[in-house]
Amino acid sequence: MDKVLIIGTGIASLTAAMDLAEKGIYVYLLEKEAFAGGLLSKLNTVFPDDDPSICKIADLLFSARNHPNIELMTLAKLKSLKPEETKFKAKIHLESKRTNDDCNLCDRCAEVCPAKPFNTFNEGLSLRTAIDTSNPYSEEVYYIEKETPACIEACPVHIDIRKYIGLIASRDYLGALNVIREKNPLPGICGRVCNHPCETACNRKKYDEAISIDALKRFVSDYELALYREGKLSPLPIKAPSTKEKVAIIGAGPAGLTVAHDLAKMGYRPTIFERAPVPGGMLWLCIPEYRLPRDIIQVETEQIERLGTEIIYNHPIGSEHSLDDLRREGFKAIFIGVGAHKGLKLRIPGEDDFKGLLDCIIYLTRVNLGDKTKPGKKVIVIGGGNSAIDSARVSLRLGCDEVYILYRRSRLEMPANSWEVDAAEDEGVNLHFLIIPEKIIGENGRVTGIRCLKSKLGKLDASGRRQPVPIPGSEFEIECDLIIPAISQEPDVSWLAAGHGLEISKWNSFNINTRTGQTNIPHIFAGGDAVTGPQTVIKAIAAGHIAAEGIDKYLSN
Repeated sequence: MDKVLIIGTGIASLTAAMDLAEKGIYVYLLEKEAFAGGLLSKLNTVFPDDDPSICKIADLLFSARNHPNIELMTLAKLKSLKPEETKFKAKIHLESKRTNDDCNLCDRCAEVCPAKPFNTFNEGLSLRTAIDTSNPYSEEVYYIEKETPACIEACPVHIDIRKYIGLIASRDYLGALNVIREKNPLPGICGRVCNHPCETACNRKKYDEAISIDALKRFVSDYELALYREGKLSPLPIKAPSTKEKVAIIGAGPAGLTVAHDLAKMGYRPTIFERAPVPGGMLWLCIPEYRLPRDIIQVETEQIERLGTEIIYNHPIGSEHSLDDLRREGFKAIFIGVGAHKGLKLRIPGEDDFKGLLDCIIYLTRVNLGDKTKPGKKVIVIGGGNSAIDSARVSLRLGCDEVYILYRRSRLEMPANSWEVDAAEDEGVNLHFLIIPEKIIGENGRVTGIRCLKSKLGKLDASGRRQPVPIPGSEFEIECDLIIPAISQEPDVSWLAAGHGLEISKWNSFNINTRTGQTNIPHIFAGGDAVTGPQTVIKAIAAGHIAAEGIDKYLSN
């Protein structure tokens, strides 16, 4: 007998299923929701006669459910579909519809269920319980709501947020921290600098405001740190050297540290080669200390070292110690997590002609490694991201008289965290929007100012933001003695030897298999900003998890 798979159980799908079944064709009806009937089953009445919508579909549902040639599967998801000669092979995942096989529909569990997600049957207009009865017309029985909470879905590493907040509510702070560390090895760091997309997605905002998920993560991390400092908690024991394969990791940023963390827990011997004298990559070199205290980075790095990771500082990989050298030294796999530290050019006249123009990454790195020299009296920062905000706020702290940020779009389009922008303005940074730099001005080899154009917002560009359009005749000049471009960064691949063989994109990033982190050279993996360009800390951690799993699969096979 021929077989047909139909995905969805709306009126069109049910009609097609009945037509095929009547012709002797066996039909699988697949529905991801707990109820059949599609959108029509959810409506109250239908135009033009205002009849109950279920009347339009009830007979069809009943016939499909009881037809011998139709198999209706609800709470079912299509995982894969592969062609095989003249047919297809489908892999389907079915969720359980009952708590267990002994369920007798007594309803008592629903009466006391404390979990109340939004009701998917009525598009979230009301709450339901996690265990509940769905659309009675589809004759479903009790089932458990297993949808991922919005906050967990939004988190790039999918921390079990609901669980750790519940543990905090029960005052089990270390238990909550253990739940966080299952997916995030840098909770104290992320508790301070994460852009917390989980809070943006939090359903609690529909009532009042989002739960302070990130602050709670910081709280339990600081609680543990306080116990260490008071001698009430012992640090992790140092793990004995492993006998499994050696893995080289280039860069001790969040992606590299995550790869080392995961591989060490799997039993491998990770060694991190870091060109800087400090761990953390951008975390230490580019994020100011008032936002991220250095002892937090040190403590969380030390915990990864205690798992069996070796970190070698002041050791760049390049001409003197190449990728090929690492391979000859017995490293069976290599992870590249060099970040994106190379600032992009403004591409305007005068940019390379005068002293007094300093890229934000170079500027912040100097400051964060100890150079607290006042850089100038009047400083202009060009850009609207977090690096621009950090550069401006650092300049004020170093004693600069006036600090300006010039951004070519409006405040709404600024990619920087909104709370950081607010803080910069409160501290005295002058924000100027819809300004396009046109030319660097200087005298006697030094910057004296910048010529700009006013702009207006036009059509959307590839980034999804409105493109700034220059306004003719709106030129003006601003005096300054230091200009800090902070318009974005890209990976610096100049350390790679000639003929390295790695596929590099037009943005100077590494091309990888996004499911494994593997490059075109099987034993070399990459992740974090080195692949995506500048991104968030939590996304770099997510990339580290993917690469660690990919390395494990590669070495295991």
